[in-house]
Amino acid sequence: MTTPPTAIRPTRLSPLVLIAISVTLVAWASAFIVIRGVGPDFTPGGMSLLRLVVGTVLLGFLLIGRRWVAPTRREWLLILGFGVAWFGAYNIALNTAEETLDAGTTAMIVNLAPILVALGAGLFLREGLQKWLAIGAGVAFIGVILIGVGAGNANGGIDGIAVLWALLAAVTYAAGVLFQKPALKRLPAGQVTWLGCAIGTIACLPFSGQLLADLQQAPTSSILGVVYLGAVPTAIAFSTWAYALSRVPAGQLTISTYIVPPLAILMGVIFLGELPVPLAIVGGILCLVGVALTRRRSPVKVRPAAG
Repeated sequence: MTTPPTAIRPTRLSPLVLIAISVTLVAWASAFIVIRGVGPDFTPGGMSLLRLVVGTVLLGFLLIGRRWVAPTRREWLLILGFGVAWFGAYNIALNTAEETLDAGTTAMIVNLAPILVALGAGLFLREGLQKWLAIGAGVAFIGVILIGVGAGNANGGIDGIAVLWALLAAVTYAAGVLFQKPALKRLPAGQVTWLGCAIGTIACLPFSGQLLADLQQAPTSSILGVVYLGAVPTAIAFSTWAYALSRVPAGQLTISTYIVPPLAILMGVIFLGELPVPLAIVGGILCLVGVALTRRRSPVKVRPAAG
């Protein structure tokens, strides 16, 4: 007796996971716009510290009444790497890049991270490198490049140093995901997120002097903008991200962030008056197509079973 070949169907995501992913993507896209808007009034370090302080306080409130799970030594090391890389280094690199790069171009470069995460998850987290994941990532990556080229041409060229800072943000973003994913196997998502944000805050404490100077001269609107960064893209979005990451493979989930660049460009049009060039629009469409392709699965034959 033999078992007929069967096909592996795409993993169905629950409505709560889909909502969590959607909230995360919209919030993170908005962060590029707000950082660009408040950047003239804050130093990169000062902005990072204030954002993380707000995020840590709000995430702490979310832990009230919840059970605390003591991390093991290995889990502490993972959380430490997660906090320093994604909350600390990423924020400083991103803020520095957006001092000269527009929001859309920065979002494009930073979203090289999903490629790094997909590769890292396959190599270190044993998630494998499935065919459609690779194809979708490649298509979306081409779209991201088109967005960057279009945005760069529209602004008369790209600042090479700023691009390096954006690339550093992509690398630290990817490292943060790869540290966070194994920590979520046993520890609650909210606890891991709060610890990471608190560690990132501690890492940014050397910028306290810059923050005090920034607060003395920044207008109220810019201060509220940084508070928004701490409340929404940090406290809320990182919580919804951790919830989704604990239920979805890291490589597959991170590919969905290719939607962020087209969202950032759309928000830039609405709030900053930055009109996208046709090439950027084509790139945004390719990003969406790439994300859709990652949801496909190749049929896998099952070996015959002895009767």
